[in-house]
Amino acid sequence: METKKSIFIATAQPYSGKSTVALGIVDMLLAKTQKVGYFKPIINEKPEIKRDAQIDTLIQHFKLPIQYEKAYAYTREEANILAESGLQGEIIDTIISKYKKLEESYDFTIIEGSDFLGEGTAFEFDANATIAKNLGTPVMIVTTGEGKTVQQITNSVNVTINNFLERKVKVLGVVVNKVEASELEEVKTQLICHLKKDILVTVIPNITELKSPSMKEVKELLNAEVLFGEEHLSNRADHFIFGAMQISNFLKHIKQNVLIVTPGDRADIIMASLQANLSKNYPKISGIVLTGGFEIADSVLRLMEGSNISVPILRVEEPSFYAATKVAGIHSKITPDNTDKIHVAINTFRKFMDLEALEKEIAAFRPVGMTPRMFQYQLVSWAKSRKKHIVLPEGKDERILKAADRLVKQGIVNVTLLGDINEISASIARLGLCINQENCQIINPQDSLYFDDYVNTLYELRKGKNMPMEVARDLMTDVAYFGTMMVHKGHADGMVSGAIHTTAHTIRPALQFIKTKPGISLVSSVFFMCLADRVTVFGDCAININPTAEELAEIAISSADTSTKFGIEPRVAMLSYSSGDSGTGEDVEKVRKATEIVKSKRPDIKVEGPIQYDAAVDPVTGKQKMPGSEVAGNASVLVFPDLNTGNNTYKAVQRETGAIAIGPMLQGLNKPVNDLSRGCTVDDIFNTVIITAIQAQED
Repeated sequence: METKKSIFIATAQPYSGKSTVALGIVDMLLAKTQKVGYFKPIINEKPEIKRDAQIDTLIQHFKLPIQYEKAYAYTREEANILAESGLQGEIIDTIISKYKKLEESYDFTIIEGSDFLGEGTAFEFDANATIAKNLGTPVMIVTTGEGKTVQQITNSVNVTINNFLERKVKVLGVVVNKVEASELEEVKTQLICHLKKDILVTVIPNITELKSPSMKEVKELLNAEVLFGEEHLSNRADHFIFGAMQISNFLKHIKQNVLIVTPGDRADIIMASLQANLSKNYPKISGIVLTGGFEIADSVLRLMEGSNISVPILRVEEPSFYAATKVAGIHSKITPDNTDKIHVAINTFRKFMDLEALEKEIAAFRPVGMTPRMFQYQLVSWAKSRKKHIVLPEGKDERILKAADRLVKQGIVNVTLLGDINEISASIARLGLCINQENCQIINPQDSLYFDDYVNTLYELRKGKNMPMEVARDLMTDVAYFGTMMVHKGHADGMVSGAIHTTAHTIRPALQFIKTKPGISLVSSVFFMCLADRVTVFGDCAININPTAEELAEIAISSADTSTKFGIEPRVAMLSYSSGDSGTGEDVEKVRKATEIVKSKRPDIKVEGPIQYDAAVDPVTGKQKMPGSEVAGNASVLVFPDLNTGNNTYKAVQRETGAIAIGPMLQGLNKPVNDLSRGCTVDDIFNTVIITAIQAQED
């Protein structure tokens, strides 16, 4: 499957100039492909209160075929409420889900991080890195140099970049906006000197056209009444002056595109400003704000109405000082109706960004690893794509019923429960679950229409092993045998059991008549270990006690193929108590021989062994102990030399790190049958059913 491309635009502070970067990247991409999407995980307000200017600008200006409500996941308030309740995981799950639905329709998607306005910015700072990590996208960091020294800019950029690198998020580049023109080269030189060589550095000077608000923005911020010149609200206000001095002195302060703030009863300032705007000897003004709520005198109003006024004149109730303070604090935004500003932003990006280098970095990016939440989202999506039928023999167990309820509600699989129908129905009612005979098949094996057929089939399959008909009939009353026979006969696609039965009880029927796939002599198992920032495959931690070198090689090959099927690039580490040629002994030689067998049988698999656990998973240790290895420090499939080592290690990792262990998933059977541990949780059952359904899609 082709990997969809994306880029995450992130900052750690407000008013950094993300809009310029977003517009520039969309413009660049539309020259290469027509299908460009845009997604902003967290927006500031509900659409009915105030629409996000950036979403509207990108959609309207570039005519992107995106519905506004699909371009975001949460408002700031919604996300903060969930975060304060400790539900950060739910936030990430919803963002992944909404993003993936949007992503399906596009070749490339731009994701834009939070704006950092108001409360909750500490959460947002961390959330940006977490979201980028879980969406598997590289990051373009945007920051501002406004009001900062060169050293402050360098420090700020380093802190922000490290926040992403610590989470193993790829940083493509950094853009520093609003830098004093005299410091451009020094800022760029310092950043290139301090940052990793593969991070693109772009430094953009203060651009007056982007920084200055329009008179429309001034009107909206002040909630002002428009007295004259509504058609000129697009005028740009580059700076403002407070008109309270004598006319002769006031006129000296008029500059190009100045906004004049003056009390509404200062007719002299008003008329002088309008006259200056008409004069060839003075620069054009952007507009006038009349303060204090004064009514303009009738005589002055009559004079103004008879004049050609080409600037907007606004009136506010607030005193001059408050109005002037508000105007001074305006942070201009790029809006859909301000096409001049949009074009300035795009041209600025084209001028200062190394477009060719950025395109190459984007094209070369390949996500490394998969986060647990992305993995679990992907599992559910795969299972839903070709809905399968899974039988759960232990229908009387409450955990099984709760998991079945979740699976049915979400429409992931069709479920059959085995056991006494009255007992199961009573438990469902007591637990307040939604499953019933209409949405979930419940069967008592002995009452099934297929019971005699299943007995005869088992007898025919096992009579060569001297199984009498009476024994076959007795075994078929066992839910594990009945469930396995359902799978064998094609009446179910897979089976999950073991919540109240032993591993042997679950697997024995499968070994007797489902049997192994052609060319595979060994049934083995893997766990998907969902660590904090990645998912790795552990095998074999549940079935084979002390495999031979040949069996260990088969486990490695099966585990690598499983890894590929589940979207994890296999880099196989054959674990031992020594790395490379450093150790000797029977156990090390077994692993060394198994590694050679894997290389011989499957040269396409990246494999390293013998190798120690730390050298396999830690990049620094891996580089020290096995320099030049493609696997060392970056292993995604860990094959343990025996069951004792594997089972203890997976449980230690699970308990000490809080990792989610999905499995064991059995490999090598003709049809999927999977075992649960007797201490399993509802989540364990839910996840195991899903991977069983995905295995069943191979048929």
